[in-house]
Amino acid sequence: MSGDADGHSHREALLVRYLTPLFGDLAPDTIGFLREHVQWIELPAGGVLIEQGAPGDSAYLSVSGRLRVYMTGEEGAPRMVRELGRGEVIGEMSLYTGEPRSATVVAIRDSLLARLAKPDFESLLARNPRASIAITRQIIGRLQTQHQQRPLPAPVTVALLPVSEGVALHAFAGRLAGRLERFGRIRVVDAAAIERGLNETGAALREGADVERRLTLALDRVEAEHDFVLLLANPGADAWTRRCIRHADELLLLADATRAPALHAIERDCLSASSQRSEAAQTLVLLHPAATRIPRGMRQWVARRPVTAHVNVRPDLDADMARLARLLSRNAVGLVFGGGGARGFAHLGIWRALRARGVEIDFVGGTSIGAAMAALVAIDQPVDQAIDVARAAFRGNPTGDYNLLPLVSLIKGRRVRSAIARALDALVDGSVDIEDLWKGFFCIASNYSQGREQRLLGGDLARALLASMAIPGALPPAIADGELLCDGGTFNNFPVDVMRQMRGVGKVIGVDVGVRNPRRLEFDEVPGSWALLLDRLRPRRRRRYRLPSLVSYLLNVTILYSISRQDEAKRLTDLYFNPPLHRVGLLQWEQFDAIVRQGEEHAIEVLDRPGSARQAGLSGAP
Repeated sequence: MSGDADGHSHREALLVRYLTPLFGDLAPDTIGFLREHVQWIELPAGGVLIEQGAPGDSAYLSVSGRLRVYMTGEEGAPRMVRELGRGEVIGEMSLYTGEPRSATVVAIRDSLLARLAKPDFESLLARNPRASIAITRQIIGRLQTQHQQRPLPAPVTVALLPVSEGVALHAFAGRLAGRLERFGRIRVVDAAAIERGLNETGAALREGADVERRLTLALDRVEAEHDFVLLLANPGADAWTRRCIRHADELLLLADATRAPALHAIERDCLSASSQRSEAAQTLVLLHPAATRIPRGMRQWVARRPVTAHVNVRPDLDADMARLARLLSRNAVGLVFGGGGARGFAHLGIWRALRARGVEIDFVGGTSIGAAMAALVAIDQPVDQAIDVARAAFRGNPTGDYNLLPLVSLIKGRRVRSAIARALDALVDGSVDIEDLWKGFFCIASNYSQGREQRLLGGDLARALLASMAIPGALPPAIADGELLCDGGTFNNFPVDVMRQMRGVGKVIGVDVGVRNPRRLEFDEVPGSWALLLDRLRPRRRRRYRLPSLVSYLLNVTILYSISRQDEAKRLTDLYFNPPLHRVGLLQWEQFDAIVRQGEEHAIEVLDRPGSARQAGLSGAP
């Protein structure tokens, strides 16, 4: 059989393979119809398959490769809507509705698609009623979820590019493959392996249409037979390295953290000239020695290259490689901590309970006190050590330094700054950037200057935490790039929606420390100041007016909008915790151990419910 005939047969087999889950078993006459009418489209990286606003004249099936969907709204800027992997039907909606194309579809990498013109598409549906039902269901599903953030599909083919000296590429790939095996069939391919498959030494480095066709067919076959393919580039910017980049859904840029962060020849010659809108996502993986306690310097590496994400990894540690595998396969676990003053200490107890059950956390985020507790998780020191550090840091009433002249805030904020500084000194020996944390991290602040939510994903960790915790009126605001930032609870006190958008996160655990059953008041009017003062001089059991203090009132009123979104946020979690902290005040910092214990006891109760963690897919992540 000739190479072209062999390749055509392979493509037809893939066509039937991907259509069967959608349409059911295809009758022989339907298969014959497809063979006769399908056109094969080889779309290079950056190529446009569909233009928004163009008439709909065809439907497509993605056979190999990856595409990105953009929609341009009234503001005129294209917005990325979703990414499409192999086996997805594309462009069918406009064939049904007769409306122009609703989005632009661009190839992220070299992609192969089967095209069926509109008359042939309609004939296919007439021949196969199950196909018509399946396509209708797909359209309804897209219409129902068109305004929702869809998770990115896991990459199939990932190129590993060494972008510094000192990268043990094959050893790294072997360790990563060992951890990815948990999620599917894995194959590692380098230039030598592809040449052995072709029985042609030197083919990987040659140029030309004929060798390109045979190499592409060989790579497509490997991809079709595996869930993950790791393509190992050569150390230089040669033909094989360029092929790896063109054929990859995502790129891992591997760099030795002990080297200078200069651009490598591969980045200069193979990546810099590509279109940023259509290129595969680039993740910088900074490799550290096993003994590294706290990584440093990621910000300098990231500043020099337009990467999509970044990860700190110790390749010799199984836990780090397992975390990278979960992120890459979209199985990472995200943990979200909500704001709530001293009640936030319960986060630490819940974290300890999760660790005791073997649940690994890969990404963590939070708001206000939740941000501070999330930072302890992201630093990735032993949980009991982190709890000891938090106990020492927050000892002594951190909100007790009141301003005698409260021009900006009731509280000076010096004790809060001191608590953050003490915790970081104990855990990371001083200041640290968010980019240098072992686990992914974000925190939420409110941008007072622009009137919007602000996600803090980089920069100095202490400054970010102080901004997220700066309760309006109670604590002084932070200044960043000439703008005022304050407590993130004003907009998003329980940022589960943000975690859902983090690259690689597949499961989300949410810890909400808000009180959900407010106490009813038994009086009709708020008494005067003297009456309140006299009432508070009485023993707690005999007080008539159960009103919050001024600081507690300010703490709570700033998050009222966020509280109204709690039910929506809860629905976005796979595992939800809401510890019963009804008798714990927002400023009861002295109750640290009791609050941690209540959080842990609640977590154990939830995790012990039949099937709760297993149903959420969180029975322990190796």
